[in-house]
Amino acid sequence: MASTLEKFIHSLDPKALPRVLQIQSGIYCQGSIYEMFGNECCLSTGEIIKVIGFKINKLIASICENNEISRISAKVELPLNFPGLYKVVADKTPYVSIEEITRKVSIGPTRFGHPCFYSSEDIKLANLTIKHGEQITFNSVEEVNGTMAVNCGVIRNNQSHSFTLPLSQEGKFYECEEDQIYTLKEIAEWKIPKCRNRIVKLSNTLQMWDSSNPLPENFDGCLILTPVYEVQAVMKFRKDIVHILSDLDVEVKDITDCYDISSFLQPLSLEDVFERTSKEFPMVAEIMEGPSGGQKSYNLLYAGKEIIIYKKYQATRVLASEIRSDSPKRHFLIPISYKGKFKRRPREFPTAYDLDIVKSEKEQLHVVATKAFDSPHKELFSVSVGDQFLVQQCQISEVLYEGRKKVIDVLACEQILSDTYKKVLLPMYMEGGFVEVIHDKKQYQLSEICKEFHLPFNVKVSVRDLSVEEDVLAAVPGLQLEEEITDSYLLISSTSSPMESWEIPVYRLNMLVHLLSKDVQTIVPPVTKTTVEEISEEQYYMVRRYENQTLHPPPRPPKKPAFAPNPSFAEPKEDVSHVLQTPQNFDVDTTKKLCSNQATSVLELQVSCQNDSVHRENKKDMTGKATLVETSVIKDLTNKGLGNYEAEKGEEEHNYDYVDENTIENLRQVFQGTTVRNKHASSEGRRDI
Repeated sequence: MASTLEKFIHSLDPKALPRVLQIQSGIYCQGSIYEMFGNECCLSTGEIIKVIGFKINKLIASICENNEISRISAKVELPLNFPGLYKVVADKTPYVSIEEITRKVSIGPTRFGHPCFYSSEDIKLANLTIKHGEQITFNSVEEVNGTMAVNCGVIRNNQSHSFTLPLSQEGKFYECEEDQIYTLKEIAEWKIPKCRNRIVKLSNTLQMWDSSNPLPENFDGCLILTPVYEVQAVMKFRKDIVHILSDLDVEVKDITDCYDISSFLQPLSLEDVFERTSKEFPMVAEIMEGPSGGQKSYNLLYAGKEIIIYKKYQATRVLASEIRSDSPKRHFLIPISYKGKFKRRPREFPTAYDLDIVKSEKEQLHVVATKAFDSPHKELFSVSVGDQFLVQQCQISEVLYEGRKKVIDVLACEQILSDTYKKVLLPMYMEGGFVEVIHDKKQYQLSEICKEFHLPFNVKVSVRDLSVEEDVLAAVPGLQLEEEITDSYLLISSTSSPMESWEIPVYRLNMLVHLLSKDVQTIVPPVTKTTVEEISEEQYYMVRRYENQTLHPPPRPPKKPAFAPNPSFAEPKEDVSHVLQTPQNFDVDTTKKLCSNQATSVLELQVSCQNDSVHRENKKDMTGKATLVETSVIKDLTNKGLGNYEAEKGEEEHNYDYVDENTIENLRQVFQGTTVRNKHASSEGRRDI
């Protein structure tokens, strides 16, 4: 039975792909134009296509007057990156079974993929009864004892109860109202059910209104979102992938069951290739669709190029992030074979507990205090800005409070004075601020750092990698090497120049190939290129999420004792109060206003990034212990840092139409009142990881 392409795609289950379609009523453009804006616009009647994938390309928004769904004033087209934060309005039409929910609603591993529903009737299970109206969270879909089921959970008295519901479970299931806010891209990916529209309410526009904005000025009503999909398809006599918008005015008929699907070229993603057995390698493939954008090293991977895929394997990379606080950070995956050299950079530590974690037997940790702390106990030391310490070890100590002795964890240190050292004790719960003083001038290979030091570790490239034309790390002022990860790669070379091979990541490179029946040499080329890969913010968090699934969380920092009053700031021993002053006339954009409470850490980072000058002031006594770094030097560097920050602020004030993900996350917290980090830090003294 024929239907419009739009209706067919809206109801198509991605698990049912691929599907073979015959064009029943074609569309033709005047003249010889067959493609517009990268999308196919001419399809002949009787033509056969194989649909291999589809995704939301844009949204058609129906504007509702006075929040009345029945009164639509206009329809506008919105790109997925259109700025704004939106609340999802719960769908009032019930789902009649768990199977329908899993077929139409996105359920996945991220926080967006856990939809919540309630049943209009009680659900009686073997060990639990789910009451009508009780919120049920859908976590994942998997096979349980040979039956497909959904892993679910309910919260009762702050306790989570897990259970499974079979897909055959019937009833009336309604969406729960939620307070979360989303971007349009997040809604498109996770919150638009198949065969249904999605109603959203605008919460924040994230930009000033102008005449180019498709929404009315001061609009605060509802939008009915209808997705327009981009369909990926293979045509009978073409080797490339064609892209077709689902709103193209054609009628199609599904003929999959009566057509030889093997007569089409079989596109394979890199994940498909990686899932093949090791015995099937090496293989020759032709690129059907190369990666879009990306790094220069991938420019050779264009449609029509033939490549040899030698093997699949796991390789080690070091995940690194740019050290800066005034804009979004850049992130990199660095191969262990990187031939550049690094010098150490100072690290920042928010608590005394962090000092205990990073201390090592190889060298003594030397730090400068950047925040004052007034101890409530005479047995413990009060810290002033500019105090310097050599960290010793963790121990326990007795303190006297209201005539009673209490035992608490403390950090034993040596305070560096002008001509001597003084043993002091710092409480482990101390919320201070410390910057490391570096005395090590050695240049390290990346492999040496991973072997000799604990990550995370701060560095700067001192000698660039001369084996590559452009070393992207050389221009980065500072890097934090965060952790070693293991990732999946394919080793490939060009059929035209098989003497050189290079690695391509399996899960971050969107590329389609089809295999060729050609003989291939089995000897791997002697020269293999490994490049530094710059990854996006989204890829960074995906890498960390998958890597951290196998890691144990770090130990919790000690809580502040209940008997201890709130510490106040101690008076600095020298006049260094301007070290932590915030800039005057702090007139900045939305992002910086939301992050204004971090101004102190910005200034502290300026201190740490100027450590080379501090090092020139360092002296060593005859015993090899570090001597006092002049406080005046720190003051001078901080003033320079403040000046630099003011200059950068002036240069970077722009009105951008589209707002970065950090701003979105900050606005989420403001809108929902979930400033978890600040509450957590104040109540438990935990370090900010």
